[in-house]
Amino acid sequence: MAKRGGFPGGMGMPGNMNNLMKQAQKMQKQMEENQKALEEKEFTATAGGGAVEVTVTGKKEVTKVKLAEEVVDPDDIEMLEDLIMAATNEALRKMEAETQAVMSKLTGGFGGMGGGLPF
Repeated sequence: MAKRGGFPGGMGMPGNMNNLMKQAQKMQKQMEENQKALEEKEFTATAGGGAVEVTVTGKKEVTKVKLAEEVVDPDDIEMLEDLIMAATNEALRKMEAETQAVMSKLTGGFGGMGGGLPF
């Protein structure tokens, strides 16, 4: 009779764990590379029909604000402030959306690091 108990498949388990660890390390390296690329990328959004344009980086830093001359009205500073805020927030949303899309492609069905891993 065959010996009972232990792991099914005998010594196959350490090999499977080793493969999982290699895959996890590869995924982590890809995530770090993608994160660096995203941090260097710029995202631009406009408000007020293009009267205000704001550019941010993947590091959430504003790198450029462009204003159309007609939007600079000393009697209506609040509108200009609102347009700058709206364009900045939209540029940040674009950056966040792309970051999520890139990372979810990489993690596939894992649902984030560690969330759906089988161990």
